[in-house]
Amino acid sequence: MQRAIDWVDDEIRLIDQTRLPDELVFLRVTALDPLIDAIARLAVRGAPALGVAGALGVAQLARTHADDEAAVREGAARLRAARPTAVNLAWGVDRALSRLGDGAAAVLEEALAIRDEDIAACAAIAVRGADLVEELVARRPIRVMTICNTGALATVERGTALGVIGELFERGTLEEALPLETRPLLQGSRLTAWELAQMGAPFRLLVDGAAASVLARGLADVVLIGADRITANGDTANKVGSFSLALAARHAGVPFLAIAPETTVDPATPDGDAIEIEERGADEVVAFRGVRSAPEGTRTLNPAFDVTPASLITAIVTDRRVVRTDRGETPA
Repeated sequence: MQRAIDWVDDEIRLIDQTRLPDELVFLRVTALDPLIDAIARLAVRGAPALGVAGALGVAQLARTHADDEAAVREGAARLRAARPTAVNLAWGVDRALSRLGDGAAAVLEEALAIRDEDIAACAAIAVRGADLVEELVARRPIRVMTICNTGALATVERGTALGVIGELFERGTLEEALPLETRPLLQGSRLTAWELAQMGAPFRLLVDGAAASVLARGLADVVLIGADRITANGDTANKVGSFSLALAARHAGVPFLAIAPETTVDPATPDGDAIEIEERGADEVVAFRGVRSAPEGTRTLNPAFDVTPASLITAIVTDRRVVRTDRGETPA
């Protein structure tokens, strides 16, 4: 599969994930407002991909406003605030912005380094994560449950949690993946199922409400999630529904692993209570693709993320290390 986000012909090129699985459409982004719009409407999403998007956005600003540092910084602040929960977006913006004094070429060089580091990080995560899954799970072949989309679409290439599933498949130790549909925008059924089909891996799609009973029945051996922010104490923000999945995994005695690049660890955030949880609009809940599913005027509560306490996580896997939270280890 082509890269989910890249710098091509002096432009940001990204897959419009809102068009999947029906169409594979690439957006060519040449200005700040279209990039912020792509982030806000989830055309580009996933913490690592957002970090790359933020960095490339700053590079584009630096080239557009080569003689106006204030304009670059103002635009970067808007870009940084486009989505608040995922730490990688702000991190990517800040890291690229740190090279602004060296000129636009240096900013682009830094943004491309972030892209290349993400590719390398995901390759390392896949191996380290698969090694840990095979260590923790005695059964062969292995049945893996996951939520949302953590594959190549959420990064530049390969992915995080779904990258681990892909590695298990390549090793011949995967029996099947069990992705959850992931309400309300169905990233699991639209994106993860599409990626699994692309790689030829065996999978069965579950409705979100089936996860707990499937785990309780012993039909999954391990749960893998991604992460949008990992705090100093090991609490993890991820797609809403992850906390429920962790509770169900604990009840079933199934290992629960959070898989993310080291850049998602935020030592400045002490615990999950300090994470700002993004609240999204009612349209995502009361309708889907323009078709209304609730009475007119229905009010909603639509948090995009939830926080899983470190006490419910078996281990955190990054490209650099394994943090055994079940043994009292913390990312800090």
